[in-house]
Amino acid sequence: MHKNFKNIEKVVFGRGSFSTMESILEPVRKENNHFFLFVVDDYFNGKELATRIPSKPEDVVRFIDVDPHEPTTEQIDALRDEILASKGIPSGVVGIGGGSIMDIAKAISLMFTNEGSSTLYQGLNLVKNPGIYHLGVPTISGTGAEVSMTAVLTGPEKKLGLKCDWTVFNQVILDPEIIATVPRDKWFYTGMDTYIHCIESETGILNNAFSHAYAEQALKLCQEIYVGENAGQTPENDDKLMVASLMGGLSLTYSEVGVCHALSYGLSKILGEKHCYANCLAFQHLEDFYPHGFAEFNAMLKKHNIVLPKGISKNWTDENITAMAQVAYNLPHMWNHAIGADWKEKITLETIKDLYKRF
Repeated sequence: MHKNFKNIEKVVFGRGSFSTMESILEPVRKENNHFFLFVVDDYFNGKELATRIPSKPEDVVRFIDVDPHEPTTEQIDALRDEILASKGIPSGVVGIGGGSIMDIAKAISLMFTNEGSSTLYQGLNLVKNPGIYHLGVPTISGTGAEVSMTAVLTGPEKKLGLKCDWTVFNQVILDPEIIATVPRDKWFYTGMDTYIHCIESETGILNNAFSHAYAEQALKLCQEIYVGENAGQTPENDDKLMVASLMGGLSLTYSEVGVCHALSYGLSKILGEKHCYANCLAFQHLEDFYPHGFAEFNAMLKKHNIVLPKGISKNWTDENITAMAQVAYNLPHMWNHAIGADWKEKITLETIKDLYKRF
């Protein structure tokens, strides 16, 4: 098996590195219609970080509320069409926020150069033309979206990423100072996304020496951050989590995710649960698939006094469960990695419905 993936072109890491953005963007301003589109998590609207964004009068700054809903194809299409009609094609797109904002920045950078709805491009290597320059500034660590070649969108029929080499950011700024104000629960849930990325990457048939090297180091960092002697939300651990997030994203890129993510997609698509939280809801019921990770995950929950709800499936209708199972079943690459090439002989719609009934 051979994979020829594109990586981020440039990464700047370190405290205070947010201030390098203006100099990084300046040479790109001559491209297209000479303005930048900044997509920023609405959490920062009116806060100090927003005043530091190096926007110019010709630029467009959009604060986007990603709570509670994750990015949709309709949202991407509407924003693309509005900007094209009023300003033309930007020199580039800058995303400042968590995983959802990273996905929005990646997706819209592609849609400025590809006609039609983004629903046409949900899948692997369906994008026809390279997108415009895009820079990511993660303000929360764990999703791996800053390094991933996927921009995950929820469409009318499915939750699936725009996945190709051109999705990957041209530039990423990793400034650990920015994530210091992340609420403890979100800090935990997003960090567990990295942890679960690595557990799933390591335990499937597509695991290899390359993906293992990234997962091994990312898991070591997660263990230090969440159950180590100096565990907790500290400046030193913020530095480590930013690196772990990137490495976890690379591990899944060169391998794949598995059962937990498949179930998580169903929760997000049908019930609107945020991705990282949905992963945690699912992982606490998957001891038979990931026994070692399950035990360590529970130790992390206990260490940080995080209590996840159980028995929630009692409130779901059979229609809900069937719809979630259909979303999860239609992710063959995840089941193939986790179960094997004969996964369809072992996993049916009823099997997945039974998994959801554990919740």
